[in-house]
Amino acid sequence: MSFLRNPFLLLGVNLSAIAGSTYLLRSHHIYNLEEHEARMDELEGTLRGHIGLIEESLDRIEGNGTEADRGMKMNEYYGKRGRDEKQQ
Repeated sequence: MSFLRNPFLLLGVNLSAIAGSTYLLRSHHIYNLEEHEARMDELEGTLRGHIGLIEESLDRIEGNGTEADRGMKMNEYYGKRGRDEKQQ
């Protein structure tokens, strides 16, 4: 049992435990960030679509533009994703 009192062994065990737990927590954190980004992209696309439908309905009620203009406007503004805009 005297080997358990060796300070270098204790230091090595402690450092390896810290390194292992850091690696594990970092990998979980990265996974959760990727999942969150995917959910936010999906939510953004849904909200853009709903906003487009609301604006199209408002234009139709107000009588602004033709049907083709409204469809083109909706595709232009709300068909894209935020990630696509950031890459350009």
